[in-house]
Amino acid sequence: MRDKIEAVVIANGEFPTRKEVLEIINSAPLTVCCDGAADDFIARGGVPEIIIGDMDSLSDENKARYSDIIIHNPDQETNDQTKAVQYLLSRGITHIVIVGATGRREDHTIANIALTAQYMALGAEVVSYTDSGAFYPCRGERTFHCAPGSQVSIFNINAKGLRSKGLDYPIYDFTALWQGTLNCSTSGTFTINAEGDYIVFITCPES
Repeated sequence: MRDKIEAVVIANGEFPTRKEVLEIINSAPLTVCCDGAADDFIARGGVPEIIIGDMDSLSDENKARYSDIIIHNPDQETNDQTKAVQYLLSRGITHIVIVGATGRREDHTIANIALTAQYMALGAEVVSYTDSGAFYPCRGERTFHCAPGSQVSIFNINAKGLRSKGLDYPIYDFTALWQGTLNCSTSGTFTINAEGDYIVFITCPES
């Protein structure tokens, strides 16, 4: 996906430190910060093109300094990450990387990861990068390229007929979140087939 990135969304979790993720942020054509994440990004020398959210955590200084790029969305039925993705989709931008979606609060982390499947349903091709790997929302058949021995976890959303090639352990129609975790790639690629949606975490993001 990296050569197709149209925008990066910086969520208000832990800011990434991994070199590859920082390079993605620095080279992104468009950077959208979620509300309070903007303060940290700006303090690190970043310059956001858009700041979006309910503006409950952005500093007064940056509210004034960046007033011309702020999109105030007070909707309390969605979080700021979702507001950012919806804004990008409204502009026809579909190839989206999310960073900073994990850390700080575990409930926010789980919600942010789960929401990637919703974004896929809306037409986004989204990847959520962390310092240890990446989350990929998937539908149907998907092939991944990674280093042999990469750790892989699969979280079933609504998929049936889950099966795989190139993983250490066979997969099935998981009914609990933990059941598809801690698998391992046996070669440079692995493929998952299913009818429906699932999320894959891989410690070696696609090249």
